[in-house]
Amino acid sequence: MSRLLCAILLTVSVLAADDAAFSAYRDGDHQAALRLYRERAANGDPLALYNYAMVLKRGEGSGDTTDWRPLLRRAAEAGLAQAAYALGVAYENGDGVGRSQPEATRWFRQAALSGHVEAELSLATQYFLGRGVTRDYREAARWYRAAAEHGHAGAQYLLASMLEHGDGVARDLMEAMHWYSLAARQGDQAAALQAKRLAQSMTVSPPNPAPCQ
Repeated sequence: MSRLLCAILLTVSVLAADDAAFSAYRDGDHQAALRLYRERAANGDPLALYNYAMVLKRGEGSGDTTDWRPLLRRAAEAGLAQAAYALGVAYENGDGVGRSQPEATRWFRQAALSGHVEAELSLATQYFLGRGVTRDYREAARWYRAAAEHGHAGAQYLLASMLEHGDGVARDLMEAMHWYSLAARQGDQAAALQAKRLAQSMTVSPPNPAPCQ
């Protein structure tokens, strides 16, 4: 059997195992899902490590006393963006780990660099508030923009606000209107109100000069 065929068969078997575990979890058979995730995790599969950790973290692994934290960290260290983001959230909130904003920022950054949109938003907020990192509006705007470009309505609103007020970016009312409008189209009512307000302020005509005497 050729190496290529072996690799294809291995990939198919891994995908089938992941599908079977997901199907079991979706159908409420958490024990079957846990067993399948555990088997894949034992081989170091990052996605299985992540799923195994999250099932345990949610308390759905009845009878399995395995600590979810090392599993999640291994998945994050293997480069799985959703694992890095989840670990960042855990550190941000002190959920099962000691609360640490620098650690939260570290893991948000790793996930954001892989294009994880929620991590981009969280990293931007860390920079905006100066949590776990020196406050930096320019970096905040950079990461809000990344999340906005990935379609996140909340990030679109926040980027628009920064553009409107010139926080970390050059003030640009037209671009602010663009992002407010995009967020509004996704159902963000606050963005719709801001877009309307900004449009009105941009179209108000100056008062007529007094007639000459």
